[in-house]
Amino acid sequence: MLDYAQARRLMVDCQLRTFDVNDNAVLDAFDTVPRERFVPAGREDFAYIDQPLTLAAGEDGPRVMAAPMLLARMIQALKIRPGSRVLDVATGYGYGAAVLRRLGAEVVALDSSAELAAAARERLADTVEVVQGGLTETVAGGPFDAILVEGRVETRPQALLDQLRDEGRLVCVLGPDRGAKAMLFVRAGDAFGARPLFDAALPALKAFATEPGFTF
Repeated sequence: MLDYAQARRLMVDCQLRTFDVNDNAVLDAFDTVPRERFVPAGREDFAYIDQPLTLAAGEDGPRVMAAPMLLARMIQALKIRPGSRVLDVATGYGYGAAVLRRLGAEVVALDSSAELAAAARERLADTVEVVQGGLTETVAGGPFDAILVEGRVETRPQALLDQLRDEGRLVCVLGPDRGAKAMLFVRAGDAFGARPLFDAALPALKAFATEPGFTF
């Protein structure tokens, strides 16, 4: 049987630290949260590979658990502090939400799939508020200090940016299938600064798809 505690340590040392994850609180959270509890039954031994892991088809796009180093870099960019109010969009089975909670955040986990929301609720128990609803809908509990989007968006996620408080931060993977980048948005009043962080790949979320153009 795989030693999951050792697998977590190897994940932190060989995947996260080598991908510029250097925030000690983030490293500790990934070393503590049992990733194997947030994967489909029978796939626990694959939880710590450096690849995304498919969870379900999803009603508006496939849900995956992002590769550890991708998720860790995105969470690090949010600069979570104890007491931060955070929205985790397309939460899947809730692993990202569990890491955010470990960092001391007050987390609302959102998924459009009733099945996935139920799975996340079961795994997260009462530590995180899990909401089932549309990914572009306004979520009760905002405005938020930080928003994590666990999927690729093809267009600027304005409906989510509007739910940030002033100086709030949103991280997502933005762009077409090839050439997408992890992006950091920071709110300043009614304006939003944006900065690319690194190349990244995640399945697209249909709620944030580009409108098809006219053809002749």
